[in-house]
Amino acid sequence: MNNERIIEIKDLKVHFPLKENTVKAVDGVSWHINKGETVAVVGESGSGKSVTALSLMRLTDYSGGKIVSGSINFRNNDGTTIDLAKSNQDFMGNIRGNHISMIFQEPMTSLNPVYTIGMQMTESIKKHQGKKENEAKKIALDMIKLVRIPEPEKQLNQYPHQLSGGMRQRVMIAMSLSCKPSLLIADEPTTALDVTIQSQILDLIKLLQKDIGMSVMFITHDMGVVAEVADRVIVMFRGQKVEEGDVIEIFHNPKHPYTQALLSAVPKLGSMKGIKLPAKFSNVDINRSEGEEVKKVKSKNTLLEIRDTVDSKSDPLLKVQGLTTRFEIKQGIGSEKGIVHAVENIDFSLQPGETLGLVGESGCGKSTTGRSIVRLVEPTRGSVFFEGQDLISLDKTEIRDFRRQIQMIFQDPFASLNPRMTVGDTIGEPIEVHYQTQGDELKDRITMLLKRVGLSSDYASRYPHELSGGQRQRIGIARALALSPKLIIADEAVSALDVSIQAQVVNLMMDLQEDLKLAYLFISHDMAVIERVSHRVAVMYLGEIVELGLRSQIFENPQHPYTKKLMSAVPIADPRNRKKELNLMTDEIPSLLKPIGYEPEKKQLVNISDGHAVMPFDGMKI
Repeated sequence: MNNERIIEIKDLKVHFPLKENTVKAVDGVSWHINKGETVAVVGESGSGKSVTALSLMRLTDYSGGKIVSGSINFRNNDGTTIDLAKSNQDFMGNIRGNHISMIFQEPMTSLNPVYTIGMQMTESIKKHQGKKENEAKKIALDMIKLVRIPEPEKQLNQYPHQLSGGMRQRVMIAMSLSCKPSLLIADEPTTALDVTIQSQILDLIKLLQKDIGMSVMFITHDMGVVAEVADRVIVMFRGQKVEEGDVIEIFHNPKHPYTQALLSAVPKLGSMKGIKLPAKFSNVDINRSEGEEVKKVKSKNTLLEIRDTVDSKSDPLLKVQGLTTRFEIKQGIGSEKGIVHAVENIDFSLQPGETLGLVGESGCGKSTTGRSIVRLVEPTRGSVFFEGQDLISLDKTEIRDFRRQIQMIFQDPFASLNPRMTVGDTIGEPIEVHYQTQGDELKDRITMLLKRVGLSSDYASRYPHELSGGQRQRIGIARALALSPKLIIADEAVSALDVSIQAQVVNLMMDLQEDLKLAYLFISHDMAVIERVSHRVAVMYLGEIVELGLRSQIFENPQHPYTKKLMSAVPIADPRNRKKELNLMTDEIPSLLKPIGYEPEKKQLVNISDGHAVMPFDGMKI
């Protein structure tokens, strides 16, 4: 890294004019990035991080934003400096992708649904590098292999909707890095990724930095990632820079109250040792996003253990037996089909008031398990008993009534909200349909639900595109709570949220569990969050549960090699504990695609201690 500045922002102001007022999304921000340097920009959802990044590529021009004042000086490869704030869009078309590349926060909305992955990757390579079709395909294949997508040749012919959220994010990363830009803007690039792939992607970005001297602007809410990759940190709050400094200085001697509050809300792996029940965060200021000042933090990351909500004497609220979900797919025109074994013969139960954490890598079958339970995906076989009733045997009308009691919070908040409905209509629709509530009573309930997820009543009149990713996820949670369910299946419910809002939502979910005896199937790839919220934990690998037990058993005494691998890949929120070596894994990821008629050997979990069961593996001592 040297002191040659590749980009310098001076007094940047970006405003979004609305009918009633003007939103000052970025309000007088100044900072720079040196060549080969990684600068992490952190801050709350809506603090202006992503708008700053979009302004560097002049993409705010297409979403109603206007650069009111300031300069964005970019140093070109030939040594000349260009003010991107004053450049026209034709010139920016050459800069984007070629010199400055961006990985977006929500991969489904940034990939074109009508083109295959291969077509979208080769188009960029041909345009910016002047390569012919065959050369572009080879580069695309090499990049797909680099981000460790299984069966890379096959995946190039897939469409975005055929891939999991984590797989789509890896495709976006491969696409962004394929032209080897001099500045990579990474907007929450590892949000949708499990810890093992996240670790790989961070190492991959570091390797490319070494190879081509690439600079990185890393926008993230994951302080573990910041500690792992950043040289300097910029903290943003309500459109302004409130603190800037060396990564070690920011982590160990934060000056601004907001930075202190942000770091105190970071869940740390291992912090729950010796604590029996899930625990809330103590330093969460619920009104911070509504314009109130940040309160001074007195203590760091204090644990507030919740009441024991688990009703262990009752029959299980949910009992899953032999659940198997498979998908038929075509391998090409006219050729024979194959079967994806997404979920394979899994068993678990869930008591009233209990939280079961379901963890595993992207594509391992976590989300399919959740969707199979509520029959958004039809299982191949198995039983799902909810309060003693087998949901698999119900017809479409009967299952609809049960869905009132089982709600889902989805992984991609933008894809799960109707873009033509206001927030108020989105939350109110299920209440209106199921309870025929209308008028002022409905408005009051919508306002109450918005307040419970930390938003003001003004949000009821907004549309999804007017909200940040974190705000959209909170709307999804409010909608799930609308019908007072007994079980909530939370599919990556807090993965899109910055740490302070994540802490607020986790606390909210625990409060609801205490008040209403709610049960959660909490699907996540964030091991530190799972450790914080779960009573019991199930670890999934290639469609199977390989380890199941109490949270303390899984986190303090992991037995299966895959569970140990997951634990070791978690980034630690301390820059002094950074990995010394880059360790790109080269082992092949097994495929879930099997030939027609293939039936795997039935395996059963082996009980190794009270409530702690493990799938047998090579070298296991029983």
